[in-house]
Amino acid sequence: MKHQGIKAVVFDLDGTLLDTLDDLANATNWALRWNGLPERTLDEVRQFVGNGVQQLIRRAVPEGTSEEVFRKTFSDFKQYYVVHCQEKTCLYDGVPEMLKALKSQGYRLAIVSNKLQAGVDELYERYFNDTVEVAVGERPEVNRKPAPDMVMAALAALGVTADEAVYVGDSDVDLQTARNSGLPCISVLWGFRDRDFLVEHGATTMISTPAELVNLLIR
Repeated sequence: MKHQGIKAVVFDLDGTLLDTLDDLANATNWALRWNGLPERTLDEVRQFVGNGVQQLIRRAVPEGTSEEVFRKTFSDFKQYYVVHCQEKTCLYDGVPEMLKALKSQGYRLAIVSNKLQAGVDELYERYFNDTVEVAVGERPEVNRKPAPDMVMAALAALGVTADEAVYVGDSDVDLQTARNSGLPCISVLWGFRDRDFLVEHGATTMISTPAELVNLLIR
């Protein structure tokens, strides 16, 4: 893709660069348990993520839960997750090397995430501030993915156009986001969705390791 004029790579965060599933599941189940609701399995939480934490909790509470109980559970989740969001979260193997290799070849790197901006900022400072230039999270003035707003904001901050960028993510939401933004999408197979699911939702280019992305872009 290098010779095709690609200058920037826009990454999803959860399930693409960071394995956040255990911390998300632990916070979800703490909030459910605290409010007397049944807990969810790790695989259920895996299927619930992708559209932001509010949607995660809305999917996690039982069908028919009152709005009042939902709001309380969501509030409790946020309070717990802020404190415990980095207990098991870690970079996927090979991600640091991938980011450094892409940066060394002149690629401009950005993150777009449906996490709240404060959470994105904290994770950015811990893991990415030496390689990634821009990190856009959920905030009132920017519509969440799969709307293209976050991607457009990131590209504007990088000073590149949509035809100069590629999107990398792990979910159906990421495929939709890339389409809505006019970017080609590379789907990773180490994240929260499997190959069959991604193919069913339109994935055409898939990689099994971070090193494959480097080879794909720099070859």
